[in-house]
Amino acid sequence: MNTIEQQLWDYIDGNLNETQRKNIEEKIEKDAEVKLQYEELLNLNSVFSEMEIDEPSMSFTRNVMDSVTLEPAPVSLKTKVDNRIIYGIGGFFVASLLALLSYVFYNSTFIMPDFSRYMSVSFEIDKVITPTSLYIFLGIDLVLGLIYIDYFLRKKLNHNK
Repeated sequence: MNTIEQQLWDYIDGNLNETQRKNIEEKIEKDAEVKLQYEELLNLNSVFSEMEIDEPSMSFTRNVMDSVTLEPAPVSLKTKVDNRIIYGIGGFFVASLLALLSYVFYNSTFIMPDFSRYMSVSFEIDKVITPTSLYIFLGIDLVLGLIYIDYFLRKKLNHNK
């Protein structure tokens, strides 16, 4: 739609201010082509105003909803992945890891420690059980006991409801 046609529609509908309305009236009086277009739009507007608006039937909504319920529900898209692709990707990563591991083993030297020495284990209980370790042990036991009591009471409370 060009601008003169839009301006003519606004003039016919009465949507223009005073200066714009005067400008359009001058264009209609001076230009024969604009006047012809204005008369055509007036005729079209009168035809539109004489037409009756079609109303849907009373059961239109019900008919539409019934047709919607009869249509099958959309099925989620299920694609099948080719197992050869998965095996190919997995094989590539396994081969890469094996190549990396074999490179590491090839470039390293293995030296086993000598286990021929006699190993003695001395265990002094006074060095292991100190007051600090005893307090830590009792604190952890206290927290675990409180958690167990809380669990037991909540279970009993939920069971009574």
